[in-house]
Amino acid sequence: MPRPQRLPDAAIDAWLALHPGWSREGEALVCAYRTADFGAAVAFVVRVGFAAEKRDHHPDLDVRWGLVRVRWTTHDAGGISALDLELAQLCDGLAP
Repeated sequence: MPRPQRLPDAAIDAWLALHPGWSREGEALVCAYRTADFGAAVAFVVRVGFAAEKRDHHPDLDVRWGLVRVRWTTHDAGGISALDLELAQLCDGLAP
């Protein structure tokens, strides 16, 4: 399988325009999800974790009571790749 390539800024900006809640922090996509409580936050993290493991691409996750912050980047590509966009969108579908 070929290694993901860093996307041009214009492609990332276009994706962000269509996905409210997501923002760019340096070379990463970031979104914070509110949950009902800590258990719901952990359950969301587990769903994201299984999806990430299937793609062998793993986010940085910050889990707190009622909040999960997800950060996607492709270290090998030196920034945001199509795989990050795909999995960020998947997170929206898995969100509580």
